[in-house]
Amino acid sequence: MIYPKNLLIVRTDRIGDVVLSLPLAGMIKDRFPECKITFLVRNYTKDIVAGHPFIDEIIILEEKNGRTKFFQNVENISLKNYDYSIVVYPTFLISLIVFSAGISKRIGTGYRWYSLLFNKKVFAHRRFAEKHELEFNVDLLKEIDIVKNVSPGNIAFDLRINEESKKEVEKILLKNGINIEEPIIIVHPGSGGSAVDLPLTKFNELIILLNTNLKARIILTGSKSEINLCESLVTSDEIKNFAGILNLSQLTAMISMSDIFIYNSTGPIHIAAALGKYVVGFYPKILSCSAKRWGPYSTKSLIFTPEINCENCTRGKCEKINCMNSINIKNVFAEINNIYKFIVNNGEINA
Repeated sequence: MIYPKNLLIVRTDRIGDVVLSLPLAGMIKDRFPECKITFLVRNYTKDIVAGHPFIDEIIILEEKNGRTKFFQNVENISLKNYDYSIVVYPTFLISLIVFSAGISKRIGTGYRWYSLLFNKKVFAHRRFAEKHELEFNVDLLKEIDIVKNVSPGNIAFDLRINEESKKEVEKILLKNGINIEEPIIIVHPGSGGSAVDLPLTKFNELIILLNTNLKARIILTGSKSEINLCESLVTSDEIKNFAGILNLSQLTAMISMSDIFIYNSTGPIHIAAALGKYVVGFYPKILSCSAKRWGPYSTKSLIFTPEINCENCTRGKCEKINCMNSINIKNVFAEINNIYKFIVNNGEINA
């Protein structure tokens, strides 16, 4: 086969999806050190790939009012003379843009009606969640003669922290009386609708337990649309609501300064996992958004699922019987408390 010299990786969806594609760059560079690697991403996720040691260039998807500009993107990509593309996130329009840009070898799924736009096809039904999303991404590399058996213990994301953003976050924390030398726990209660969430009453119960029993600072994060949601969980002056005030680079920097990240299924959890943080998550048993496919790819994670029997669960069924409400928060706190003790005792379990 002809090996890639100028390769485009296309990942034009959300934060977590982009994070779970980062390891591809390092694997390609390891196999083909001279290959130039470019990531095509949306503007709001560009900070995830910025500064990555194995990504040579970033192209921002041209959009207007949330709609992809076909001809402008075709022109931008055509000018780069890529010999290979890997379309990790295959919408019809994105696939057509890559095809129309004249890239000779186009790797993508073989199971869409528009898969004829790819001439190197990978056949895998991701919706059955037979493996993790990151592992599905790595399987695409088989078409360029890269075969990797990955696991949470041997993966490298190489996510970088922007130093200017880190300084800005340090100022925000100092202004709010938070000492970064003390344990910091971030709670991210929103999910943007990507999954069925732990009820707010359960988050409230957990936050009260954390704030009452642990000598740690509790920070709430979320998007601008989640400001009020987070504010409803502020039960003490010691709990700080930073929802809506951090950009993605600043949020990444803040996560890097934390010790434990607690969340519903959402993009920032993959940032925390990539940065090696302890992560505690809540997932429904719905196959398409289960932890098996979308959980943190980490050896430092705790996953909690409904404690009732809801096999073959659907979103409608899960919401109707409120199965996420069956998660026992006292058990969750007990597990977090064990992690907290491990952290404050510098890894000495019995200290």
